[in-house]
Amino acid sequence: MRNNSIIILSSRSSVMTIALVIALTMGSCGLFKPYQTPTNVDIIDDYATALNAPQDSNALGNLGWREVFTDPLLQGYIERALANNVDLQNAKLNVDIAEAQLQGAKLAYLPSLTFSPNGAGVKYGSSGFDWGWQLPLSVSWQIDVFGQLTNAKRSKQSALLQSEAYRQAVQSQIIAAVASCYYQLVSLHNQLAIYNETSILWGESVQMMKDMKEAGRYTEVAVVQSQANYYSVQASIPDIKLGINSANNTMSLLLSEPPQAWAVNSASQLSLPVSIQGGVPMSYLATRPDVRSAEQTFAQAYYATNIARANFYPKLTITGTGAYGTLLGSSVVNPAQWLFNLAGSLAQPLFNRGQNIATLKAAKLQQQQALNSFQYAILNASAEVNDNLAYIKAYQEKQEAVTLQEQNLAHAVEYNHDLMNLSTTTYLEVITAQQSLLAAQIQLETIKLNRNLNIINLYQSLGGGR
Repeated sequence: MRNNSIIILSSRSSVMTIALVIALTMGSCGLFKPYQTPTNVDIIDDYATALNAPQDSNALGNLGWREVFTDPLLQGYIERALANNVDLQNAKLNVDIAEAQLQGAKLAYLPSLTFSPNGAGVKYGSSGFDWGWQLPLSVSWQIDVFGQLTNAKRSKQSALLQSEAYRQAVQSQIIAAVASCYYQLVSLHNQLAIYNETSILWGESVQMMKDMKEAGRYTEVAVVQSQANYYSVQASIPDIKLGINSANNTMSLLLSEPPQAWAVNSASQLSLPVSIQGGVPMSYLATRPDVRSAEQTFAQAYYATNIARANFYPKLTITGTGAYGTLLGSSVVNPAQWLFNLAGSLAQPLFNRGQNIATLKAAKLQQQQALNSFQYAILNASAEVNDNLAYIKAYQEKQEAVTLQEQNLAHAVEYNHDLMNLSTTTYLEVITAQQSLLAAQIQLETIKLNRNLNIINLYQSLGGGR
């Protein structure tokens, strides 16, 4: 049987040759050059050097959160918060979205196929309609001669890294928030215990004053003064209970669970690794999610600038069509035949050059903005870390001093009670010693809380939370 076919071949070899020659000379334009951390800005140059340096696995920011927060109760709360938090779930979905977009950018290198069956009727003069049909398959393939597709793909890769950094930032924030709330509860429970114990002791002092008044050793002034101090302690207890209730509600929100009372370990304390007490090298800041996110924003701006440059050059597209049927153009043939078409097109922008120039200018300015933000993110990270280290050192020194103060004041209260029994001291000295001891105890709990909170902030500011 005879195989009838019609072949149409459109080849623009000269144009394609010119395009290939241009492509070979494009290396100097940097359109295909991948992003690299800039080294022409001092603070970013230090950051780039730190990225290439060996990472310290024992650095605070590189430690897993279970290694930093060793309290079993706190670990359980953090696990529940990470499992239930909607923001973290959405952040993980953002990573999935970025991965899908990157996959789409990779698939842009492949040809696109279109299958569009059709039929039509042709009528000449008084003759009837001749009906025909066609089963065409079209192929279109953009050749990435000038880097449009490559830069788009790399931009999506940077977007994926940025979404991963955002997820890490959200997780770090959740962990820090739960830990901070936990240690606020620890501090409040300890303060409540101090006030309850003080209330009992001061109640005993009131009774002692009454007994001594009956014995004629003190006047009514001593009794009412000691009672006033006792009631001042009683009045502070409801405030602390309200604080505990509020902190419990905050913890419930963080864990996405109904309001309830959360158990704490009153002796729980955080410790700071010795290796970090002397300072923080730049390499530690490289793990911060906001710094990594700022760099990926700059990388995306870099690729956007490359794409804007590539818009000045032609786009090379190869198209092909294969069809089998009885409908060829406006004619109907019988029997069915094959039709093939192959073409290469080089689309060079001419009349939109001004628009391309404006787009490139805007892309360059946005790239500079991203660079400025990247630089500020590093400076801000360094400042936050140094602030937290300074506060931790100060609170450590204050804790040591106030601990000694509390111990001496406790002895003073004991001595004054003994002297009061011997009638060798006044009731005012007893009351003053009691008040000073209570103030020191509450101050010590506040210092412990602030030290714990600053260790948590330091861990978060170093990008911890894995």
